[in-house]
Amino acid sequence: MVDGIEWLGHDSFRITGSKTIYIDPWKLRPGQPKADIILVTHDHHDHFDKKDIEALSGPGTVVVGPPAVTSQLGGSPVTMSPGDSTEVQGVPISAVPAYNTTKRKADGSFFHPPEAGYVGYVITLDGRRIYHAGDTDNIPELSEIDVDVALIPVSGTYVMTADEAVQACEVLTAGVVVPMHYGDVAGTPADAEEFRRRCRHPVEVLQLTR
Repeated sequence: MVDGIEWLGHDSFRITGSKTIYIDPWKLRPGQPKADIILVTHDHHDHFDKKDIEALSGPGTVVVGPPAVTSQLGGSPVTMSPGDSTEVQGVPISAVPAYNTTKRKADGSFFHPPEAGYVGYVITLDGRRIYHAGDTDNIPELSEIDVDVALIPVSGTYVMTADEAVQACEVLTAGVVVPMHYGDVAGTPADAEEFRRRCRHPVEVLQLTR
């Protein structure tokens, strides 16, 4: 179920099939395969790195992101807001909301406020539906997710804790779930293992690929 899906650390993934797709590339080593499509969930530095995007880009690479991202890019990126759907190089892409309901900064504001328009993505590549949740809490919109593979944050601090991710998996539908957003910035492998033990869906804890 997770063949061709590589975890590159934190929230970064490479999905390989008829197209090569990167999601939130960050801290990547030189020499990575070029991207057909690069998806960016939001404009925080650990998700949106212009140097990594440039290194992964070839003449036909398409970058997709919310307005906070694409407004900072040259060329012809594809802008998507929550609820939007499009097709890029034959790959259907839907943008879904990603926001906090409980994770706040010291001043009381959310790290990822709903009004910022940050997103997760559902992509369909070679017949397989893959959901990348982005940086989000357990939000009501997760009940609408029905995919083959779900990539879900588990670290807490800025996103769902492992316990909250388990609760989220009570409402979303997925053939297999992959924990992410740990091991850098926030969270540890112990969060991923706790989630694996308790989630009602099959869970694959991917080994780090660099």
